[in-house]
Amino acid sequence: MKVLKFGGSSVASPDRIRKVKEIVSKASQGQKVVVVVSAFGGVTDLLVKASLLAAAQDEEYKEILLQIEERHLGAIESLIDISKQSAVISTVKRELNVLEALLEGAYLIGESTPKLLDKIVGYGELLSSYIISEYFINENIDSVHKDSRQLIKTDTCFGKSHVDFKATNTLCENYFGTVSYSVIVTPGFIASSIDGNSTTLGRGGSDYTAAIYAAASGAKKLEIWTDVSGMFTANPKIVKQAFTIP
Repeated sequence: MKVLKFGGSSVASPDRIRKVKEIVSKASQGQKVVVVVSAFGGVTDLLVKASLLAAAQDEEYKEILLQIEERHLGAIESLIDISKQSAVISTVKRELNVLEALLEGAYLIGESTPKLLDKIVGYGELLSSYIISEYFINENIDSVHKDSRQLIKTDTCFGKSHVDFKATNTLCENYFGTVSYSVIVTPGFIASSIDGNSTTLGRGGSDYTAAIYAAASGAKKLEIWTDVSGMFTANPKIVKQAFTIP
């Protein structure tokens, strides 16, 4: 088995998601592949911003929610055959309705707790992974979507939870050892506490998710796919002089 992780920049547009599909299709020939994906590029930042605005009782959060909806519905329209779009759009809109209710709750009480924020920001990964899995199915890849909240268990240190590896490893071994699909698409970054509350592993947590799955399942290889050619001395988007470390 192999674990492949794709960050937000790798799934930032339909064209990039098509390239991800090519990579996954090739990797899944003859072996099971777990695909861990981040939220579409920039969506997590939008969710955080919407949460802050809602907590400040600023109705501009509704405009950001609309941007998020348009982004995901646009991806569906671009990636999935029109005859198969209805069910996918219905599921995404249902999840967006829950997200809207959470943000409205923050607006009404005038605050956003770490527990509520974890629920809100996790929707980026939930939506992206579901849409990408449905796109794979549309492209005749033997794919299934699996919610990471059902596999990774943590404490309730909301915002950057600590993994309960005993419970997590057992769940991962049982699932990945028995699932028959060639490709399992999972959201990175998110998890859940033992009592069922949504939690997150901290920003950049999708790499951590992929490592947890690789270790728990005894995967032969973990690949972190990104838009830069290796480990840099600094963020090349910020520091022009940044260079790769051999």
